[in-house]
Amino acid sequence: MVRSLKNPKKAKRKNKAKKGEGSSDSVPSLPAKVWQPGVDKLEEGEELQCDASAYNSLHAFHIGWPCLSFDVLRDSLGLVRTEFPHSVYCVAGTQAEKSSWNSIGIFKLSNISGKRRDLVPDKTGDENTDMDSDSSDSDEEEEAGSGTPVLQLRKVFHEGCVNRIRAMTQNPHIVASWGDTGHVQVWDISSHINALAESESDLSHGASAVSNQAPLFKFGGHKDEGYAIDWSPCVPGKLVSGDCRNCIHLWEPTSGATWNVSAKSYIGHTASVEDLQWSPTEDTVFASCSVDRNIIIWDTRMDNPLAAAITAHKADVNVISWNKLASCMLASGSDDGTFSIQDLRMVKDGDSVVAHFDYHKHPITSIEWSPHEASTLAVSSSDNQLTIWDLSLERDEEEEAEFKTKMKEQVNAPTDLPPQLLFVHQGQKDLKELHWHSQIPGMVVSTAADGFNILMPSNIENAIPANVA
Repeated sequence: MVRSLKNPKKAKRKNKAKKGEGSSDSVPSLPAKVWQPGVDKLEEGEELQCDASAYNSLHAFHIGWPCLSFDVLRDSLGLVRTEFPHSVYCVAGTQAEKSSWNSIGIFKLSNISGKRRDLVPDKTGDENTDMDSDSSDSDEEEEAGSGTPVLQLRKVFHEGCVNRIRAMTQNPHIVASWGDTGHVQVWDISSHINALAESESDLSHGASAVSNQAPLFKFGGHKDEGYAIDWSPCVPGKLVSGDCRNCIHLWEPTSGATWNVSAKSYIGHTASVEDLQWSPTEDTVFASCSVDRNIIIWDTRMDNPLAAAITAHKADVNVISWNKLASCMLASGSDDGTFSIQDLRMVKDGDSVVAHFDYHKHPITSIEWSPHEASTLAVSSSDNQLTIWDLSLERDEEEEAEFKTKMKEQVNAPTDLPPQLLFVHQGQKDLKELHWHSQIPGMVVSTAADGFNILMPSNIENAIPANVA
């Protein structure tokens, strides 16, 4: 149950060197080595360097105060976008030092440059990197976008810190926020999205103006603050919200942009409800997870809506994600650093766990299935790692030997890593949440105490044509 950021500080405008960033200073070259948090230690004078060749794109930015939660907004720029430069729209909620300083940030990041890299690079040892812009002198990368990404930002006042924020799948201009005041509010941010779409100027500087916009709807029926909230992907406007008292409320949309919220709460957990996920295929089914270590499957059609209960972990269950491409699979992340995959078809048999990983040694803070590959998911942890996994992979010693031959050198990678581990991203502090971009295959956005990262690992293949830049 790791939630709030410790001592949130507003990000500075000037760039500062971070451990995760590369350095351009001339130093004696040593063989590159993969650094594992919790295993390896930095000696005096050593620093971590980001290998830019591992990314098709990597950029860092911030919108002021740290954001505990955000969501990627669906847009009209194309359903499947593969060519750089990219543009993304997001909505985020701040966790400011003072309650009255909080806001909902609606932002557009455009001119996101990058380069489609080969899975087996022609050259190795590219050490000169910069997290804020891809470093390469090739003409190909110049064609794929150059310069610094352009941030456009608009703010709406929010009473108290934003614990979690989610955009409606069908109408992304409608967002719901969970506040630490104990209120769940629904907002219409369409005017802000339209303003961002019409303007091409950099609004990140001088964007301190905060509009006082009234929410569409405000619910104060929860007895405590909460973090769990999710929009139904099947029924527009249908919502569930859960609080730290173990209560879940069902929201049914009505005409006139209002909601009927169930007076009677769904109670099955014995401790705080940490996350909620609607079934991607069934209108009346959703899942919840809790500090009580359980996952519950609910069906609102039934007289007793508690359809199934699963003891999922040995510690708090912090987050869950329902696979939209394989709807029988539910992923969960725990406070003990483990994450598991449940096959819901096997719940009645008593053991639905089909995969369990203990790679992370600190609490799992976010987990999400890829919207493009049914076997791929991303995980973030308090150990400051964002990891990407492909559960369909198995170790192939012949393939590994062939790869080392192609690289023409010894690959200094740990031998005890799980074969399903595709990618490890580091450099952010106090990682809190991640999301895949549903319209840009391979793109992940993450938020942490020191701001946002947008990354596209070079080894994440999503059946993109080889001639895409």
